[in-house]
Amino acid sequence: MQARFEIRSVSRRRPSRVRRAGVAVACAGVLAGGLAAPAAADTASDDGRNFDRASAKGRDHAATRAVLEAIVRDGTPGVVARVDDRNGHWNGSAGVADTDNRRPRLPVDRYRIASITKTFTATVLLQLEAEGRLSLDDPVEKWLPGVVQGNGNDGRRITVAQLLNHTSRIFNYNKDEGFLARFTGEAFLENRFTGVSRDELVAIGMSHAPVQNEWEYSDTNYALAGMVIERVTRSTYAEQIRIRLIEPLGLWGTNLPGASPYLPRPHGRHYSILQNWDPGAPVHDVTEFNPMVAGASGEMISTLRDVNHFFGELLAGRLLPPAQQQKMFAGHVLSDKETYGLGIRSWRLSCGVTVWGHGGMLPGSLSRTVGTADGSHVLSLNRNADWGDEALEERVVETEFCGRG
Repeated sequence: MQARFEIRSVSRRRPSRVRRAGVAVACAGVLAGGLAAPAAADTASDDGRNFDRASAKGRDHAATRAVLEAIVRDGTPGVVARVDDRNGHWNGSAGVADTDNRRPRLPVDRYRIASITKTFTATVLLQLEAEGRLSLDDPVEKWLPGVVQGNGNDGRRITVAQLLNHTSRIFNYNKDEGFLARFTGEAFLENRFTGVSRDELVAIGMSHAPVQNEWEYSDTNYALAGMVIERVTRSTYAEQIRIRLIEPLGLWGTNLPGASPYLPRPHGRHYSILQNWDPGAPVHDVTEFNPMVAGASGEMISTLRDVNHFFGELLAGRLLPPAQQQKMFAGHVLSDKETYGLGIRSWRLSCGVTVWGHGGMLPGSLSRTVGTADGSHVLSLNRNADWGDEALEERVVETEFCGRG
């Protein structure tokens, strides 16, 4: 039965600058050790009543919260953030989770983390390498014979590592005109519950010649990475993420929904302008849709606490042995301030601090998670809209890690 949904128009401010993107878009310690014990569940104070409460030793996050308020003034219905550091944790929000009942956003709300999923997928492959079950230097053809071929694509010349760091030159299915015609703009409303198989997504990538750039962000890479996981383990990539990361780390607010269009409760609504950049464009409620258009590159649902805990453990070197940790963070240089490793990205901030993490975008949800290289200070934020000034997210990061906006 097709899911029932409602399209609602919501008033919004004209954004000062918007990001133009498709359906699934983005955006170190080397200590040995096994998986960390599950983190303690958030206390009753984390049920939504502790926004703006200082962390254990009284660190002031007022400046960070001020930028969250600026994001709402820019037009986003609601934004929520969490910081975990040596002092404890802090939650902050601005705006609303639902424009009808005006319910505030809560720290425990589930949301679509989009391309932050890539860090989970890459971590599983690195763990498999540490177990001797594959090498990241293996050609893709070894694990997926005959899959990467045609139009100049050759899986014999592309390694698994090149999938993870986006140097494979494989075309991003999210940029295909036929795909965009089905899943962006008003067409999204007609096709939001239509499943797209992973084989179809990969075939779209293979229908194009390799890109010319040495580094090119491509969700097709992670569709293939998920297939490699499944060929090596003879189970699904979702199952491997569950048994290797979700359960050992106690990420009880995290799941991979597959073809299910629903978010577990509690959650806020997700709002989209469907890539209509006219200042008066209507805003639609797109909370429910089939996330198979993202798959291993971006289907996950999680919470602020869970994402922070995962990245804290990863950055601290508690999920990978030293050799794989070093590989993950050996970034491909994108600019004098940015690198992209294996499913993780670095940014050098204005104060000289380098943070590692990932961003993500799906209809109605923009997210970012970053942390220091030792995992001692991690920030996640999510806005329940897919428009707005990206520089404001950067201001949140600068304010939190550099102490200034």
